[in-house]
Amino acid sequence: MRYHCLIIDDEQPLAESTAEYFNLFGVSTAAVFSAEGCRNFLRENSADLILLDINLEETSGFDLCRELRQTTQVPILFISARQSDDDILLALGLGGDDYIRKPYTLSVLLAKVRAVLKRCAPPEDTDCRIGQLRVDYAAGRAFLRGEPLRLKAMEYKLLSYLVRNRGRVIPKDELFREVWRDSITGDGTLNVHIRRLREQIEADPNHPVTIKTVWGTGYLFEENPV
Repeated sequence: MRYHCLIIDDEQPLAESTAEYFNLFGVSTAAVFSAEGCRNFLRENSADLILLDINLEETSGFDLCRELRQTTQVPILFISARQSDDDILLALGLGGDDYIRKPYTLSVLLAKVRAVLKRCAPPEDTDCRIGQLRVDYAAGRAFLRGEPLRLKAMEYKLLSYLVRNRGRVIPKDELFREVWRDSITGDGTLNVHIRRLREQIEADPNHPVTIKTVWGTGYLFEENPV
């Protein structure tokens, strides 16, 4: 699964509360509490940005940064209570992209993370193909097996958001906020739109394999070819 942000910090309550805050605001975030937890996470997942504490129980964030830089160039932002200029210079010299002192304000940290994600994001695709499904973002249309799908405006907007965020679980609240642009829309409206999309792209809408429901959370658009 792909996340926007991975937090590596042995202060578990702080890491978990930071991840929860980021997720509330649409920045999909996971938290691990050790270098080994980071290694295990990255074997099965990916992240667009890493928040890395210096003081980890079994190693240092400096050593982990060296290790990560052998395989990834995603932005690494150090977070630490250590204040010395030597620590900051070492962190940046090892490949860190920024150094953020603890205690941090969640809203400010979120703003920094969003700014880095926006700056480092690749140009948005104008056209996306998944198997026989094609979404033409420039034209605002979707096609299946070369035939245009008959989508209402909100159905297309929902499909394009699911496709752009394929491979990760998208919470319902995020869909309400990012697709409908409000928090008033209810589950009933969302369920109807999901059902209509499934009727157009799933071989069996009653047993979907592409737009999957994650009970109690939201939806997952699988990268399996349609």
